[in-house]
Amino acid sequence: MRVLILNSDYPRFLAWLYQRAPGLQNASYAEQMVARNASLFGVADFYSRSFTALGHPAADIHVNNPLLQSAWARERGMAIELPPPGVSTRHALPGWLQRAVAPFKPMLRPLARKVGLSPRLDVQSEQILLAQIEEFKPDLVLNQDLFHIDTRLVRRIKGIGRPILVGQVGIEPSRGEDWTVYNLMISQLLRIVQSFRSAGVRAEVVHLAFAPAVLDTLPEMAAAPNIDVSFVGTVSSDHQQRTALLEAVAERYRLKLWGNLDPSLPPSSPLHRCFQGEVWGKAMYEVLRRSRITLNSHIDLARREAGNARLFEATGVGAFLLTDFKENLHTLFEPNSEVAAWRSIDECLAMIDRYLKDEDSRAAIAAAGQARTLKSHTFESRVREILRLVQGS
Repeated sequence: MRVLILNSDYPRFLAWLYQRAPGLQNASYAEQMVARNASLFGVADFYSRSFTALGHPAADIHVNNPLLQSAWARERGMAIELPPPGVSTRHALPGWLQRAVAPFKPMLRPLARKVGLSPRLDVQSEQILLAQIEEFKPDLVLNQDLFHIDTRLVRRIKGIGRPILVGQVGIEPSRGEDWTVYNLMISQLLRIVQSFRSAGVRAEVVHLAFAPAVLDTLPEMAAAPNIDVSFVGTVSSDHQQRTALLEAVAERYRLKLWGNLDPSLPPSSPLHRCFQGEVWGKAMYEVLRRSRITLNSHIDLARREAGNARLFEATGVGAFLLTDFKENLHTLFEPNSEVAAWRSIDECLAMIDRYLKDEDSRAAIAAAGQARTLKSHTFESRVREILRLVQGS
């Protein structure tokens, strides 16, 4: 079975990737892909590598990387040259309005798409993608970006050899789409799976994962962890619980925050003085590993379910993870044995106090969490789940 994984990247990551490697934009498609994967950002080539290891040739396409996609087109004589990547210039809505509309995003996305406020591929990018599918001839397409690659485009993909189509999404999808074009939808959130099922689409829970190969790329730790409390991720209107938690922690501890801050965050927020800038891929893993305590707080839309990537990235590199308690957390990790879990901001502060002083307990929980991830939460184990689901259909 030949497998093609479709994905997209943040514009800010693309800007960072090409700025740090002058001349990369003029390199071949293969050379640019090697650099993209070597960054270890996101899922890199973790899915395709795992499919290949299990006997299923696989490849990745980063559908919104214009430099990478233009290189592929040039090498095949296609008269298409996409504009270089840039950070989105869309005007941000006021913070109060972002917070107000957050619960209605799934309903608003179709309208946003029509007026150009939602990500989608342009005509030339679609032409390149369809040509890539024609050339690779996949038996299975795993689409990890249901927004750039909408159901209209998926129907065109299905017309090329009729591959098995699997869609993966971690947030509530857009309303009004006909998801029956897919053979299978997967999500780490049962609530999302149930929404697909109620629409008549086959759907199953498949969680995110960690790639043990990451450990081979990280340098040896020269000293003990030297960051008291860290958080790596986004602070935005979709993360109101997270923002409240981090502000409380910042008032009391030496929190260091990497990622990006919502421009609407008030100047008085203590998070500004904690902010260390953006960090991607390999550097992110190094920050996690250097932390005595690294925090996790799910996006508000996750509600009562655990399953974000940070759970597996932090534990995978052997970091002590202090995460928000969710009703299904015990199905992934043993709370307070493999990760520490807080139920309120006050409890989180108390646990930071306790574990900063208790190095032995921190080390024991971090080691147990890493062992659990390396045993149960690898990309190879997830790929086995996906293959079982599609081959059993």
